[in-house]
Amino acid sequence: MKRMITCLTLVGLIGYASHSLSAQTIPKDELVFLTSEWKGDRFPDGRPKIPDALLERARHIGIDDAWTVLKNEGYTNQFEGGWKLIKDDVPVIGRAVTAMFMPSRPDVEKNIKQRGTTQQGRKGNTNAWPIDVLTKGDVYVADAFGKIGGGTLMGATLGNAIFSKTGNGVVFNGAARDLQELQQIKGFNAFVRDFHPSFLEEMVLMGLNTPIRMGNAMVLPGDLVIAQREGVLFVPAHMAEQVVSTAEFVVRKDQFGFEMVKSGRYTTGQIDSQWNDEIKTAFLKWLGGHPELGTMTKPELDKMMSKRTW
Repeated sequence: MKRMITCLTLVGLIGYASHSLSAQTIPKDELVFLTSEWKGDRFPDGRPKIPDALLERARHIGIDDAWTVLKNEGYTNQFEGGWKLIKDDVPVIGRAVTAMFMPSRPDVEKNIKQRGTTQQGRKGNTNAWPIDVLTKGDVYVADAFGKIGGGTLMGATLGNAIFSKTGNGVVFNGAARDLQELQQIKGFNAFVRDFHPSFLEEMVLMGLNTPIRMGNAMVLPGDLVIAQREGVLFVPAHMAEQVVSTAEFVVRKDQFGFEMVKSGRYTTGQIDSQWNDEIKTAFLKWLGGHPELGTMTKPELDKMMSKRTW
């Protein structure tokens, strides 16, 4: 009987430890449930792991084309605009690591920080905790409820830490400080609501790698983030391949069309409607002369054109 009680106690402690270590995150099975359309690899916590090769391809597509693909598939709440940027010419492309902040209240913040430091080995303020889970190719995406003064989730020190871990930038529905220093980080960018000289105050991390709201968009951990001058598009992980492939084709189609119309071989009406076999054959021949744009087979072209709504 004593041995049974000991075993039950041990199981309870293991369960408690497992729960405490995953505090402020949703359980793995819940994250898998919410992203069940994703059939690829996942991180240990269940976050979808979009392949690095697909992230690289996403760097070369237009956000307008990507948005159109999502819109046509019914994903109408994935874009948010109205950002301020550190650099206009540095896109931020990667997998979302999400964080949800709320206005602080003393009892809640005290408990969260005490648990984080004593049971989870966390250090610093809670805005630094998401940095601990970042990996190469991630984008730190934080909902700071639009707070500017006292809502600076990042300064130069954290900006350098983020970039060293991810090689990427951030998207904050909040603010950042140390703009001049952040501008010196080559390859780094931040999409924020504003810049402000204040330090972070009266805010606490309430969710890490949980679903969050970014303005009018829903964001889940592992979403493909495409942040360009126009704004930020959050692509559900399971839609990433379709979005990138279609957007890549639109780039090829447009370039082919420009050349064909300029040469007088085809009219704009022919290029901007469903293609007959003659135009498809001409396109594949043209594509063969532009290896930098990738390859495509006739069946792949037929499939792409059959779904054409752009």
